[in-house]
Amino acid sequence: MRLDPKDRKKQILDAAFIVASRKDGWSKLTREAVAKEAGCTDALVNRYFGTMKNFKRTLMRLAIRNEYLAIVAQGVAIGDKYANAAPIQLRAKALTSLL
Repeated sequence: MRLDPKDRKKQILDAAFIVASRKDGWSKLTREAVAKEAGCTDALVNRYFGTMKNFKRTLMRLAIRNEYLAIVAQGVAIGDKYANAAPIQLRAKALTSLL
């Protein structure tokens, strides 16, 4: 089904948050996993977000902005530079949520 580009982008982001929120999801986040969750092709993930580096940067920034603690915590745990640049209170809250 062909969606409006804005709707498709949101669908892909929502799918990425689902994948990334799983246990070890951030480190296992791939175009293929996101595409499968979104019900689209991995080529569409590329089309809307470019490289995985850009895609992960976008996701982490949104996770920080929206306080998706599971994703921020995973980012901090693996040394993601964007997660580590989040406010200290958010990083502490995210890491505490893992306990």
